[in-house]
Amino acid sequence: MSPKRTRTRNGRLRATAAAAAALATTLVAGCAAGAGDRQDGRSGDAALTVSTTTAIIADLVRNVGGDRVDVRSVVPHHGDPHSYEPSPGDAARVARSDLVFSNGLLLEEPGIMKMIHTNAPKGTPKVPLGEDLEQYGGSVIELEEDLGLDVLWLGWAVEGEVAGEGSQVRTTAVALEGPGDLHVYLTDTLGTPRSYVDSTDGLDAKDSFTLPPEAHTHVNWAFTKPGSYRLTVRGETETLDGKRAPIGSGTVTFAVGGPPAPPGLTVLDGGHADVAVDAAAGSVLVRADDPATGKRTRHPAGSVVLSVPDRAKETVPAEGAYRFLGTSGADVWVLPQAVVGKHVHGETDPHTWEDVANAEAYVRRIQAELSKADPAGEAAYERNAARYLKQLAALDDEVAGTLARIPRDRRELVTTHDAFGYLAHAYGMEVAGFVVPVPNREPSAAEVGRLRATIREKRVPAVFLEPNLAARADVLRRVAEDEGVGICTIYGDSFDDKVHDYVAMMRHNANELARCLGREGS
Repeated sequence: MSPKRTRTRNGRLRATAAAAAALATTLVAGCAAGAGDRQDGRSGDAALTVSTTTAIIADLVRNVGGDRVDVRSVVPHHGDPHSYEPSPGDAARVARSDLVFSNGLLLEEPGIMKMIHTNAPKGTPKVPLGEDLEQYGGSVIELEEDLGLDVLWLGWAVEGEVAGEGSQVRTTAVALEGPGDLHVYLTDTLGTPRSYVDSTDGLDAKDSFTLPPEAHTHVNWAFTKPGSYRLTVRGETETLDGKRAPIGSGTVTFAVGGPPAPPGLTVLDGGHADVAVDAAAGSVLVRADDPATGKRTRHPAGSVVLSVPDRAKETVPAEGAYRFLGTSGADVWVLPQAVVGKHVHGETDPHTWEDVANAEAYVRRIQAELSKADPAGEAAYERNAARYLKQLAALDDEVAGTLARIPRDRRELVTTHDAFGYLAHAYGMEVAGFVVPVPNREPSAAEVGRLRATIREKRVPAVFLEPNLAARADVLRRVAEDEGVGICTIYGDSFDDKVHDYVAMMRHNANELARCLGREGS
């Protein structure tokens, strides 16, 4: 049964659990209620071993599970769930788990989810907390991405569902016609490139990658010479045991450095687009978001030309890791990935916990799943959840009240990551922009100019850096310093040595936003 929804004094909808009436009489000190409540009377050993994908989810589980639950996160405190690569130790831990919680909504790097599907014992529940959130009183919003690049922002995507738990879609570059070579690569959060497609030694099975169904990812596309190119790609489904089945293939055309487009084809030269494998239709297409209206269009692969203009020309970085692109200083035409690091996602914003009401929904789902896996602990989980939900309700009001002190003309967020849509939507803020420049690539004058214009026109008093991404936000920091605005800290996907739990994270975010954006922060 869905929990009843009531309206709080700050005007937002909040879901309340059926047991809310008992909150006043079921408070318990701390988050431990487990061992003493076990039927066998023993203390110490946990009733359940639980794995989570992120430290934020682990903290929520720990508050509900208390001593009955031994919980650990796959992604460490400082890690990025979009890019973390699991270790053999992570797999061994998952293999001993009675229950696995993930965020879902394609937040986690696909390798994490593949590891979980492969190693979790047969019958172990794998619960994506961000999905079906409405049933537990939460809500989701669509992901909005708009970096305002002055060239096409081109990614890879998969459309349509694929049968089989953990199955993915493999896209392989099978042929390239053109005057030079093509490199498709991804730059991680530490600035290290990982090559997906490299035509210098011909194209074969290694020039491929996998994505989950309904997913999208950002990559760099680099061409070594100007002219027209035709790239043929093939899609296949791939199950956990490696079995593949063909989907379809298609050829896309690139105009690099300004050659005329073939007649009758649609030219895409700006905004956000993807080369997409349509698993349902068995075809390859190009889908594009109109930069003016945001409306999505879908084109057969052979009906469009993807423009890589002369203004996309750069030089190969001096760093040895980029030598696969050619000699240092050589010309190369690049469509950049725009968002640093692995960042596979779908159409829904997965960062739901930035609205405390959604964290409350997570807690209700966690309570239900722990009780199902450990019926003997149901009463303990109910007491712990009631206590924690009361704490979260107070936190929700506190965050709302703190952010309400910010003057309405100063509630603009410029951050290093598109992780704060829920915070803005829930508490009356506005995301003015997020900027994570691609490492080893100097942004164009137009990109820097747009960032300056955003800060000036919206009179943004401060920008916000996430601790795990701050080292890569040199451009945002430099522009902020030049414009004389503050540089502050906000937490999105992970904790650090200063902030260790969800309540502390959200309290910090609210206080920091109020301090840096409020009049007193000027």
